Amino acid sequence: MPRKRTTPASGPAMKAVLRLIDEGYGRRAWHGPNLRGALRGLTAEDASRRPAPGRHNIWEIAVHAAYWKYAVRRRILGEKRGSFPLRGSDWFRRPARGADWREDLRMLEETHRSLRRAVASLGDRDLGRKSRGSRQPNIHMIIGIGAHDVYHAGQIRLIKRLVKKSRGR
Repeated sequence: MPRKRTTPASGPAMKAVLRLIDEGYGRRAWHGPNLRGALRGLTAEDASRRPAPGRHNIWEIAVHAAYWKYAVRRRILGEKRGSFPLRGSDWFRRPARGADWREDLRMLEETHRSLRRAVASLGDRDLGRKSRGSRQPNIHMIIGIGAHDVYHAGQIRLIKRLVKKSRGR
């Protein structure tokens, strides 16, 4: 059941969580690379290179990040499962037949915007509330998704270096 609409929060907690998810994804931050910055300029070929056999490539990490932005948004809004654009959950093999790197980057951008709108729509009570089926309050999931972006941004930067080194550049 979708949550009841409340007056959006505008206090320090809301400003902090919005800043966290913005800096983790695309807004300039003191900590260095964010997710969008780490992905900038990559070709589909570079994004699909694996740092080692059996390891995730950058493309898979980008789609994984999009999935979890969707999952957090869905949870905090009380929505049902099943509206993610791809079949499956968590990790998606890339490249795959019919997959398009630029389309997947657009999907990541849209899921981020959708998550941000959902977070901004929350009221003060909603931040501390646990969503149905969750052990964590919404604010913890929101903080976590910001940290998730920063973690994967660093991982992508490392993979880019490993791939470059393996090519002898």
